[in-house]
Amino acid sequence: MAGKFEVYSDAQGKFRFRLKAGNGEIIAVGEAYESKAGALNGIESVKENAPQAEIVDTTA
Repeated sequence: MAGKFEVYSDAQGKFRFRLKAGNGEIIAVGEAYESKAGALNGIESVKENAPQAEIVDTTA
């Protein structure tokens, strides 16, 4: 089963998104957006930018 993005509203009425793996585990969460369109744009940004994003290890 493929992963999926879910758009939802939080307790303050803001729009958020989360990325779930195929097994249902939440693997990423977006910030709070004032509009649903903002949350959808956030999803598109993740989809576009994630493949090129570098990994920065700040634990060392």
